[in-house]
Amino acid sequence: MTKLKPSRRAAAAIAAVMAVVISIGSVLYAPKPGTDTQYPAVVVLSAEAVIKGWEGDFTTAYWDRLGSVWTVCFGETVNVHKGDHYTHQQCLDMLYDRLTADYYPVLKNCIPGYDAAPLSWQAAILSLSYNVGVYRVCDSTAAKRAKAGDFKGSCEAMTWWNQAGGHVVKGIVLRREMGDAERIGEGELCVSGL
Repeated sequence: MTKLKPSRRAAAAIAAVMAVVISIGSVLYAPKPGTDTQYPAVVVLSAEAVIKGWEGDFTTAYWDRLGSVWTVCFGETVNVHKGDHYTHQQCLDMLYDRLTADYYPVLKNCIPGYDAAPLSWQAAILSLSYNVGVYRVCDSTAAKRAKAGDFKGSCEAMTWWNQAGGHVVKGIVLRREMGDAERIGEGELCVSGL
């Protein structure tokens, strides 16, 4: 029996992004909140509904003991060093730019029809990719199920990524599944738009 259920808060997050989208070719675009800059709608939904809440906004680099890596802003780990410091706006820009340049195009290439899939599923798998690595996700059961058109099964398979250091971690389970009182879970968002 599935533990994932659609929710009103996830449906509201999807509706908020859909209310401002424009279509250019087969891709939907939406402005980053507070700007006129257009990003793929999936980037906006993933960043605003899931990633920002779960990653937190740390403007000074910290040592992530689970990942054994220096981390800053909204989970950024590339070229991060002890003592690095950014403004909140720089962190937002970094998140949006990385999702758009380094994750979104890889998912488009490794999952045929990615842009035509339900936006909620696209956003959930983008968030998962940002958290565990896009190439790992491309080879996952979640990607294989999506390629076969089984988006609900893909949403369920995303919940299997619930460990760090070889142990199931409650916070990761919450992120992958139905979230908590303040934050939408990836699975919750995923099934809310199917």
